[in-house]
Formats: sequence, C-alpha cells, structure tokens
Amino acid sequence: MLNEVERWLSTRSWSKTDRPLHKILAAKRATGQSVSVVLPALNEEETVGDIVAVIRHDLMRQVPLVDEIVVVDSGSTDRTSQVATAAGARVVHRDDILPRIPTVPGKGEVLWRSLLVTGGDIVCFIDADLKEFSSDFVSGIVGPLLTDPGVDLVKGMYDRPLRGAAGQGGRVTELMARPLLNMHWPQLAGFVQPLGGEYAARRSLLEQLPFPVGYGVELGMLVDALHLVGLDALAQVDVGVRKHRHQDGQSLGRMSAAIYRTAQLRLARGHLIRPSLTQFERGEDGFEPRTYSVDTEERPPMVEIAEYAARKVA
Repeated sequence: MLNEVERWLSTRSWSKTDRPLHKILAAKRATGQSVSVVLPALNEEETVGDIVAVIRHDLMRQVPLVDEIVVVDSGSTDRTSQVATAAGARVVHRDDILPRIPTVPGKGEVLWRSLLVTGGDIVCFIDADLKEFSSDFVSGIVGPLLTDPGVDLVKGMYDRPLRGAAGQGGRVTELMARPLLNMHWPQLAGFVQPLGGEYAARRSLLEQLPFPVGYGVELGMLVDALHLVGLDALAQVDVGVRKHRHQDGQSLGRMSAAIYRTAQLRLARGHLIRPSLTQFERGEDGFEPRTYSVDTEERPPMVEIAEYAARKVA
C-alpha cells in the first residue's frame, strides 16, 4: 500500500464513537452550519418510513442536528411517497425539479437534482432501502464535516452481511470498483466502501462536481473530489453494520458496466465504442440475449445551472 494511503488511513479514518454527539452539536452551534439529509427512493415503501422516523426522532426532536429531511422519489409505483410523508419527510418528485431538463432514470440523476431542493451547507445522502437503521449513520458521517474544516467529503464504512454471512456484501465493490481504484487511483485504495450510498459532503464541493446519472455516481464523485480538493479533504467513518436489500447477479452486472464506464471517462474522456451490455437469460429455446444500454450521460456541476445560480443570489 502507498505510504500516502497508510498515512491517510491513520489520520482520516475514524469510528462513530470518536466524536460524541454533544461535541458534534457544539460544533454545529459554533459554526452555524445547516444539515440536509437526502434519501433517493424508488419503490422503498417497506423501509423509507422507518429511516425517516428514526432521523426525525433522534436528530431533530431529541437533538437539533438535522435541519431537513428530503425524500426524492424517482418514479415509485408503490406507496413510497405517502409513507415518507407520513413519517415526516418532505417528499419531492424527481420530475418536478428543474423541469426544463428532461429526467433520465438513475440514482445519480436524483442526487444531482436534490441540490436544487435542499438548503443545507452539508448534504448527507442515505439510501432508502436500509433495514434496522441507526441514526449513527447520519451523525457519524456528518460529524467530521462539522468539527474539522479541512474535511469536505465523508464516506460511511461498515460491514455488509449477505444472507447472514459477514463481509460478503458489496460484490460490485470487490469485483469492479476496488480493482479499478487500486490500479488507476491508488490514492483512493484506503476507502473501505467506495460505492456505499451513505456519505456526506459540503455543498460547496457537491455543486462543483459533475454527476454521472446512474450507478457510477459514487465512484465518479470520489475520483472527481480527489482531483478537486485532494486526498486529505476526504475521510471515512466506521458506522457499524449496513443491512439492505441485495440485487440479483444480472442487476449487479449492469451496475458494474456503469461503474466501469464512469472510470473509463475519467481515465481518457475518450470515445465510447459500445455503451451497452449484453447478458443472457435461459428461455424456452436456450439462452437468449438481453442487451441493456449503459448510462452514458452526466449532469454538469450544479453551479453551471442558471436556476441554481439564481437561487443562490436570491
């Protein structure tokens, strides 16, 4: 491992217990920074309500750490919006944000648009499919941003059990993202969960980053932030165990293709010869090909969007 990564691990990797909640709150009062929590959601009626309720109870009612919770619905066909609203979140539909730019499917698209409907100096993203959710996820990753002005982005790190087996989750991380980062961006080799959906960053950083519209958003954000603010402005916090809904192998294949494409663009900004992925499913006559397009679009830094600039002036 690079000496720089070893040094970074000793100075920028923490546990949620390293910053007691009262110290985080004191730092928030002293700096006057506000915190927004964003949950991107697509058909998550089973889990989104519990997550919102825990954050509201622990970090809004009991202590004033979080200033707003926004669920951005990216086209749910179940009761995600109703459940989230009932739990106390402000729910905004993806298509209602910046309507002059047609929406495309994808997690990164939702995260990018969320910057226009939130006001926090610090924006914390939490996936909406988490089970047995603890508010430590939020306070743990927001803590360094409130207490250390030299930190701009914090990723959560955690165990990811798969069907009861410890450490077996995060298959795309181990098979795709980690090899890519180690080979091409070795400074980022110390991140335990580079693709994790629980992270927080300063708005001043997020608004300067391009957002891949799909599953490549987390890798793209890490790489771009490294180039923009440097390794020491990035950190990670151990928040325990992450339990969530796991996807099937073919879905993971499509996720991997999007992540590889994101890396490819950042390596060369070159021409994409074939931005698609063919997979196979057994049918009545044997294996049948299914071809899926790979996300090939990125949203520009939010500071380049006129509506966002006008909101900041106002």
